[in-house]
Amino acid sequence: MDHQSARNYLLSRPEAWEDFPFYPHIAVMKVRTKMFATLSVEDGVARMNLKCDPAEAQMLRDIFTAVLPGYHMNKRHWNTVILDGSIPAGELQRMIDRSYGLVVKGMTRKERLPLELKYGCETLYR
Repeated sequence: MDHQSARNYLLSRPEAWEDFPFYPHIAVMKVRTKMFATLSVEDGVARMNLKCDPAEAQMLRDIFTAVLPGYHMNKRHWNTVILDGSIPAGELQRMIDRSYGLVVKGMTRKERLPLELKYGCETLYR
């Protein structure tokens, strides 16, 4: 998965949108007002930060050399994923889906319920 493929998949999630609150070269993907990913290119290599369950975050770091503790993020809950082609696209999509789902689950009931009613839990938490 390259930068453009990752961007397309991130933005395909329900009500996902792109913001640039930090720097013009770091895209922040949000659902409503909550960040679920960042995407950037550094030295010609795309990378993204994704939210993750702490136990799973460490497991992914142990399995994939391209998964590191989250750069400029809470390293317990975020991973940096280098898009160097070493991680299968299906696994990257699963990581993105998991990050998105964790952020939606963490929303207040008032924020989360309209999304669940409109899109269904199967779509939001796949």
